Amino acid sequence: MESESYKYEESVRSICPEVTDFELSRFVSLLTFKELKKKDLFLQSGKVQKAIGFISKGLVRSFYIDHEGNEITVGFYAEGDYVTHYPAFLSREPSKYSIQCLEPTSLFCLSFEDQQWIYQQFPSFERYGRLVAEEILKRQQARIESFIFQTAEERYLDFIKRQPTLFNRVSLSHLCSFLGIERQTLTRIRQKLAHQ
Repeated sequence: MESESYKYEESVRSICPEVTDFELSRFVSLLTFKELKKKDLFLQSGKVQKAIGFISKGLVRSFYIDHEGNEITVGFYAEGDYVTHYPAFLSREPSKYSIQCLEPTSLFCLSFEDQQWIYQQFPSFERYGRLVAEEILKRQQARIESFIFQTAEERYLDFIKRQPTLFNRVSLSHLCSFLGIERQTLTRIRQKLAHQ
């Protein structure tokens, strides 16, 4: 766990290098370590998210269930990513999404109350939180715009380019759901690309 904690500390320093050793040690003392099995839920829709998670090992997906009962994947998060439904986390409202482990997953978790406390005590962590929130917002905006401005093939190629390590870690059904396409469409896209 100590080496995984070190990875998290390095992630914090890479985003916010002005954090002092004392501030970082106080921050780390507030974290809890959680290990989840494949298929476990980090967050269940309809529940208030108690803590934001940082993935030190593993892979999760965020999804919702549509009006026809289908699971629609909206995001994949792997090592080094934060896992959260951030707007619901901040507003303390029930989430519309579930977050499920696709692999055994280890996370460092920070409760909402501890997050607010660390922001009040150390302004450098408030900056860190803002930068993380901006990254989450950029990802969400890119996802929305991919459905507005890209074809299914372009979304597939963009996924491979942006997340090459995830390609072999997610099921085709979850990938199709994420890309907003049927499995047959993905097969056609892959065949077309293989012949180019």
